[in-house]
Amino acid sequence: MASVASTYARAFADVVFDAHLDADRAVGGLNRIISLLAESADLRRVWDNPAVPADQKRSLLDAIVQREEIEHNVRNLVAVLIDHQRLPFLGQIVEQLKKELDARMGFVEAQITSARELGDAEKRSLEAQIEKVAGKKVRAQFELDASLLGGAVVRVGSTIYDGSVKGQLEKIREAISS
Repeated sequence: MASVASTYARAFADVVFDAHLDADRAVGGLNRIISLLAESADLRRVWDNPAVPADQKRSLLDAIVQREEIEHNVRNLVAVLIDHQRLPFLGQIVEQLKKELDARMGFVEAQITSARELGDAEKRSLEAQIEKVAGKKVRAQFELDASLLGGAVVRVGSTIYDGSVKGQLEKIREAISS
């Protein structure tokens, strides 16, 4: 149910911007709740159990929020998800929220795959080049793939820029065969 996740994500993104919250801290708080749910089957059972009164579920949430120092607005979102039995969508909501926040803040996500480990200066240079092409600030994720032989492949959204040796060899092979 992608529409459920995107609906909650858009609504919470509105809260983040309207209340001038630290977006990274809000996402971090949600990720902490996800981690706690993954670590504790008992917590999942309590929050998923319709026989447990809602006020007891929220009291447990309040204790967690206080212990983990999670923002009140994050607590409110999780409480709504618990009350509406939408907690299983929390991971999807957080992923959609990150995309929504990035779009609103003018960021684009770039997946950069290189044949070798890049140094910090090389990473910054590559990010700057991508920012010029994309016209937006870049959040880059770097991966290694030795099969590229050299160079890098950059994916920004659905656009792929292939500057790898492997890609160049494929183009040459196609040109020769045609």
